Amino acid sequence: MPVVLYTDPAWVIGPDGAVDCDRADVEREVYGTDIQMRFGPYRDGAFDVSGDAFLGALRGADAVAIYRAQITQEVVDLLKPGCRVVARQGVGTDNLNAGLLERHGILGFHVPDYCVDEVSSHTVAMLLALERKLIAQDGLVKEGRWSIHAGGVPRRTGDLSVGIVGFGRIGRATSRKLQPLYRRVLAYDPYVHDDLMRGYGVQGRPSLAELFFDADAVVLHAPLDDSTRHMINDMSLRPLRRGALLVNTARGGLVQPEAVLERLRDGRLGGYGSDVFTPENPCDHPVNKEILTSPHTVVTAHRAFLSDASERSQRLRVAEEIRRVLLTGRPPLFGRLA
Repeated sequence: MPVVLYTDPAWVIGPDGAVDCDRADVEREVYGTDIQMRFGPYRDGAFDVSGDAFLGALRGADAVAIYRAQITQEVVDLLKPGCRVVARQGVGTDNLNAGLLERHGILGFHVPDYCVDEVSSHTVAMLLALERKLIAQDGLVKEGRWSIHAGGVPRRTGDLSVGIVGFGRIGRATSRKLQPLYRRVLAYDPYVHDDLMRGYGVQGRPSLAELFFDADAVVLHAPLDDSTRHMINDMSLRPLRRGALLVNTARGGLVQPEAVLERLRDGRLGGYGSDVFTPENPCDHPVNKEILTSPHTVVTAHRAFLSDASERSQRLRVAEEIRRVLLTGRPPLFGRLA
């Protein structure tokens, strides 16, 4: 019987903080008695995604579903020759190592469109929380400090321009949600033609610098690869309008935290919202931890994708595609790596 290893599935952790196999109801329904399922090593409240226990769990797997775990040469060496497919339970391929999988004849796929509505809505929510100074006001009122003007006076968004970096599925959905709120919606994406942007009522900009020069707020929806890593840095932030807002719901690696912290300190950034950090928990990085102390930030724990419907859809689609590969030999229908 084929074996599927789920290395680090957050959804299998119960309210008591322990692995609860009964929560794998979606997967059992898809796999039935045809495919065996197991989970990676879990201890001290977290899955091991490296080390001997993690590597040992990979042996004998015909398929692997990863969440935050990284596909490395060491991992692939253990998966060969039996593993036929690796799935990422989420959007993005930066931890799938597509080239490495392809060189060793292992299929790979992700689920690029299961949470478009959730991430775009989360992005707009973070941006509006910054615009309307909601976090500052919430804290002050709860402390008994009632003041209309405390925390700063908001801007009128209808007079402002907002820029989107990355105009893929989520960037396009975000543009639709921002258009009723801002005077202009701009976008920069070197892989999307200006004609398509215009079809969405968005004005394209040919460079990141020109987008920053024209925008009062910027949201990030770019993928993470070698060309975009730390694309938000001290140099790229220089054209940004003073007091502009920045929101990142894409990947933590897009942003150089030292540059963000410095721009928050000098007021070039009027506010920073982020759902993603590198490393995953910002408290594990000294600069990110300091960013959290700024009164001009709003942060969440990498959950922009999350809703009851999106999580169930992602799990279902991953299981269906793995079943397709293992039982029919055909490649995934959706999200296959090029």
